[in-house]
Amino acid sequence: MPGTVNRKDQHLDVILAGKARHALAAGFDDVRFVHEALPDLDHGKIDLGADFLGRRLKAPLLISAMTGGPERAEAINARLAEAAQQLGIALAVGSQRAALESDGAPGLDMALRLKAPDTPILANIGAAQLTRGFGVDEARRVLDMIAADALVVHLNPLQEACQPEGDRDWWGVGAALEALVKALDAPVVVKETGAGLSGGTARRLIDMGVAAVDVAGAGGSNWALAEGERAEGEADKAHAAAFGDWGIPTATAIAEVRAACPKALIIGSGGVRDGVDAARAIRLGADMVGQAAGVLAAATISTEAVIEHFQIVIRQLRTVCFCTGSANLTALRKAPLQD
Repeated sequence: MPGTVNRKDQHLDVILAGKARHALAAGFDDVRFVHEALPDLDHGKIDLGADFLGRRLKAPLLISAMTGGPERAEAINARLAEAAQQLGIALAVGSQRAALESDGAPGLDMALRLKAPDTPILANIGAAQLTRGFGVDEARRVLDMIAADALVVHLNPLQEACQPEGDRDWWGVGAALEALVKALDAPVVVKETGAGLSGGTARRLIDMGVAAVDVAGAGGSNWALAEGERAEGEADKAHAAAFGDWGIPTATAIAEVRAACPKALIIGSGGVRDGVDAARAIRLGADMVGQAAGVLAAATISTEAVIEHFQIVIRQLRTVCFCTGSANLTALRKAPLQD
């Protein structure tokens, strides 16, 4: 697709430069645990294990989808896959639309699976493409391309509305998504991209049969602002700037989605800064916690930098468990909170 590579590289540069930070906070600072001064636990034996898409993870963490043109994506994806394999966490790749249209692209092929044979890997396409010729056959192709365990369909209406070349006609996308979920012989995960899922929308998605939802709330990267940064016209820039504080804060979204979908598999992402925020997300109702922009800088450096980043996050999460008297994630979900 003309302009796709350039657009993806522009997105990566904007995020790395910190020019698309959401004006809203994710809301995690309002969640405070009651400190347990006498934990009857061995810090090193706290169990952070989690089940996800039929695989057992060492920690409830997902490296969320990232962007970038093919050459940069190849290196980033390789480092993320290697790190995910060593850490025992999950990985979601960025949109595979360009790879599909070009019948494959660097960094989005079976080599990714070879680097992470035991890792849950999630393929990725945009919901808007479901009414533009993208169906079950194409979904199977992106899954097979990287031997993925599941397909992520991302919802980004705000970004598309602010993108100069965006797909703004979403009529029929919901029906097309439901048809895909019912026809595809693989789990489908649906995620927002930084503006959050409401409880009502999450309930609608779960009723369609999706395997999991990722709230991807406000508080991290704001894709309206990202599109405003790369826009050339002043009208486009002004249009995007008005949405700097648009969306549902991540902490609010997690709590609302859990209340609306008590048994659903929920991924909490959007402005997760560290392992303490990860613990807060889990306490609010998330089963898994995703992080993208927070690890992007490390992913542009080396596999070791990614591993070091997540080792710190995991250590912080374990310490929250220790200081709340939680021997595992089940106990953390019931840890007392300050009024």
